Amino acid sequence: MEAAASPAETTPHVQPGQIPQGWPAVSIAETYRVLTASGAPFEMQETEIRGRTYRTYVNAMTSLREVFEIGRGWGNREFVVFEDERLTYDQAFRAAGTLGRILAERFGVQKGDRLVIAMRNLPEWIIAFWAGASIGAVLTPLNAWGTGEELAYGIENSGAKVAIVDGERLDRLAPEVGRLDLAGLIVTRGEAAQGAVTLESLIGKPADYSSLPDDPMPDPQCDTDDLATILYTSGTTGRPKGAMGSHRNIMTNMISLGFNGARAAIRRGEELPPPPEPDAPAPEQKTLLIPVPLFHVTGTNSMMVPAIVAGWKIVLMYKWNPERFLELIEREKVNSTTGVPAMVWQVLESPDFSKRDLSSLEGYGYGGAAIAPELTIRFSQVFPWFPVGQGYGATETSSVSATHSAEDYLTHPDSVGIAVPCVDLKVVDDAGNEVPQGASGELCIRGPNVVAGYWNNPEGTAAAFTDGWYHTGDVCRIDEEGFVYLLDRKKDMLIRGGENVYCVEVESVLVAHPAVIDAAVVGLPDRVLGEEVGALVQLKPGESVTEAELKAHVAQHLAPFKVPVAIDVRTEEFPRNASGKTLKPVLRTEMIAWMEGRKG
Repeated sequence: MEAAASPAETTPHVQPGQIPQGWPAVSIAETYRVLTASGAPFEMQETEIRGRTYRTYVNAMTSLREVFEIGRGWGNREFVVFEDERLTYDQAFRAAGTLGRILAERFGVQKGDRLVIAMRNLPEWIIAFWAGASIGAVLTPLNAWGTGEELAYGIENSGAKVAIVDGERLDRLAPEVGRLDLAGLIVTRGEAAQGAVTLESLIGKPADYSSLPDDPMPDPQCDTDDLATILYTSGTTGRPKGAMGSHRNIMTNMISLGFNGARAAIRRGEELPPPPEPDAPAPEQKTLLIPVPLFHVTGTNSMMVPAIVAGWKIVLMYKWNPERFLELIEREKVNSTTGVPAMVWQVLESPDFSKRDLSSLEGYGYGGAAIAPELTIRFSQVFPWFPVGQGYGATETSSVSATHSAEDYLTHPDSVGIAVPCVDLKVVDDAGNEVPQGASGELCIRGPNVVAGYWNNPEGTAAAFTDGWYHTGDVCRIDEEGFVYLLDRKKDMLIRGGENVYCVEVESVLVAHPAVIDAAVVGLPDRVLGEEVGALVQLKPGESVTEAELKAHVAQHLAPFKVPVAIDVRTEEFPRNASGKTLKPVLRTEMIAWMEGRKG
């Protein structure tokens, strides 16, 4: 394969004054050496996992049960805010411990049994998760957007012993409940129908949590490589696959999340602050707003779990709405949040953006989909007081595998970052052979963050995992410094008359048009060429542009064979899955029908 260049690489992205003189003070290689050396915060060691040797973090915690005990220790700190409801750590973890004992004693849940959680982002979601973690159950969150049939599939495929759902999910499950082999079905914020018992009848309402016992929990003796979670992938085709995450996978991700800021500091020539003394007072509490689903790897592994370790306040949203998001940042003085690029665009374009006080924000990460350099520029302009950054990962890598921020991101905005210290990356061709540096191919990932495979799916596991390497399905290239550049999804690449067209390349140009907020490129069947390039765009509120103008815009930046033959201009949002990724198969079907309608 030949190396494929991104159009963004030839465009200046960094504004004057954004990069300090003399940057970088330290090379990337030296930065990694300093941060992973003996005694450093990201010190590494070699560890055997499933018969293979990996680099692991010396300072990683061992299990979710350890996190549970830390959560109990935060006492009367505010923990969860949902609408007008508030819970302290003490209240929530009393509730979680009580529910954990009930799951074990009444429903027979033992270490290793699967506990399904299916609900929107409610406080009870978090309580159910930590109830299961306290007794060593395998936490199995399901996509709350799923139909009753899809939810039933997750319960049956995982072999769950108990399912905890909200009233909306129970209503959807109603036609399927009779065939489910469950020892217990528990519902919150709903009626005790379909044989379910209410969570409130077991542990009371939130106002009662302070009176629940705070007795020590029996230790389930979780090994760090024991199965901790089954997170079903948000794939856009086929049945979801349950990625089997270990305690080590999750704890590894938590350490990797902190590497981004440390690397940026060393690159600037700064020294890291010394670790706090054991008897030092707890730092001032920060606030985290979680706008993404908790059933997704980002919501759980990269947001909820680290927030509890740090004793942060967590703010939940009933559903995504950019105006509500901005309101919550102002009301709760949110310090950190995240989202997929489409959500970030909606925030920046919201009429409320300039009306809200966002000065409390110290970090706003985004990822989960290709990011147009135009978004990076806009973002850094409106949030100049904190560094821009993003991460790359997948459910199968327990969230983060590559990251970057600050100056590295501003100088490489079309890259998704560099591998974190514990991760190995390679790029392979269709035969599985590693390609030369800089050439394009499929990205493969290896490390202690990579899951063991898919639950109850040996065929899917064999197809995606080879000798410890996870085949991402993402087409990329890696430069000489280690920066990863995503070109597209492997199956999403178009072949037009023998020429490869990477969709993300065309989409980035379309989104750079001032009238466009989002774009999706799909393949249209063509009798002669095999495929033609089609595109759909979503306009920003109040904007207008013609199909011809957009074609001319693309033609200014890309080769003629990459210019879409048709562009469907829309004002409504694209359909997306639970992770915020565009459902391209749906859009492709819609566009083909639209094209047929034009012929008529």
